[in-house]
Amino acid sequence: MKTHLALLRGINVSGHNMIKMDSLKTVLENAEFQNVRTYIQSGNVFVDSEEEHGASVGFKIKQEIFKELGLEVPIVVVSKEDLSACLKNSPYLHEKECDTKKLYVAFLSKELQGSAINDLKISQFKPDEAAIDKSRIYIKYAVGAGKTRLDQKYIEKKLNLVATIRNWNTVSTLLEMFE
Repeated sequence: MKTHLALLRGINVSGHNMIKMDSLKTVLENAEFQNVRTYIQSGNVFVDSEEEHGASVGFKIKQEIFKELGLEVPIVVVSKEDLSACLKNSPYLHEKECDTKKLYVAFLSKELQGSAINDLKISQFKPDEAAIDKSRIYIKYAVGAGKTRLDQKYIEKKLNLVATIRNWNTVSTLLEMFE
């Protein structure tokens, strides 16, 4: 059995795509996932599966949510190694006066080349900053996530992929929750 973390994008936001975590847990248990557990209402769910490949697990979860709840929910599956890499590779976490309340990670559905940062045109979002690390984008917002256009919708449109963003505290907690 392998533990996978599925990050559901766009659920329970402003009254849209509402999914109670108890219902999600039941749907996934009925789909024969083991040790299903959720963290907060924003769509962070751990599952154990015989399946090794995260993309396959994400596809099955997406199908089950659509079949049982009638919602089309994009999903990015990350491993414990992905979350550990966030701690090691964030260019902002180790700054002298780091405010973790302004740090976020966008988890992407595919790996990017280093040149993809040019596609994002980050300079137009100054003083916000971003850096790409394979299938993650580290973001440091100058004011906050609610006050920027450098958001998940923009990232998805510019890079033509699925992205879901989590704040630094959530990323840290999810890493602690991995077994």
